[in-house]
Order: sequence, then structure tokens, then C-alpha cells
Amino acid sequence: MPKDTITQLLEKVASGKVSVKDARTALEDASLTEEQMDAAINHGVFNPAEPGTVISASLAPSGKSALTLFFFGWGIFWSLYWFATFLYGLLNGSAWDNQQLSFHLAMGLTTLIMMGIVYLKWVLPDTIIVKHSQNKFIPEHVKDWREYKW
Repeated sequence: MPKDTITQLLEKVASGKVSVKDARTALEDASLTEEQMDAAINHGVFNPAEPGTVISASLAPSGKSALTLFFFGWGIFWSLYWFATFLYGLLNGSAWDNQQLSFHLAMGLTTLIMMGIVYLKWVLPDTIIVKHSQNKFIPEHVKDWREYKW
């Protein structure tokens, strides 16, 4: 899918190849009517995409940020801790009761769920592959319908 000039300019600004000041200078003399602006905004939203097209909803995923890496390190540490203590209590016999075991299991699962949410939100790229859709309307077959009289 070819990219327009504005998208290329925004990607260059996001990567740091072009400064914001230079981008503003490049767009200074551009003038759009209200209809052209609405058409440009709604172009990617309301135009149907061809099947098999890969649509990206973000310029750059933030999965390599230091905060995300720190969170996954934190999550791996605590999930290992909670599951190890759960297994210790489970295999230790009657030292721990069911409430203690269920608490450790719940904390381990909660940590894994939080890591999954962070992965889905900030690491997984926002891409969509457009698939063929089938008709949801089932046409009425006149020959198969019978009118029953009461």
C-alpha cells in the first residue's frame, strides 16, 4: 500500500530524521478546503480495503521501551515467586491450608494476566489483515417453504 507524502513526513519526524520545525515549514503553504480535509480524514476509515491487505494502526510499537522491559522482568520475577511458593506449599504436605494455597495461585495468575494485558496493549503491533467476509443474510428458499393450514 503506497504511503502519501504526509504519512512519510510523519514517519520521518517520528524516527528523528526530520525535525518538527522543518516539517512545519514544509507544510506551511499547504491549503485544504473543508471538503478536501474531510475526504483525507475519512479516506482510510470509510473506504473498504481489498481482501488480504495488511492495515497498520500505529506508526511504531512501544514494546522496546525501558518501562515495558522492566515490567516484564518484574512480572517474571513475581510470577516465579508466587508459583514456586504455591508448589512448595502444595508439596510440603499439611503445613499450608487451602486458603494459603489459593492465595498464592491467585497472585501468580494475576501477575500473568497483568503481563498479558501489557503485552496486548503495548507490545503486540496493531495490524489487521482484511479477510473475505461471507454474506450473513440467508436468502429465503421459496421451494423449501410450505404453508401449513390449521
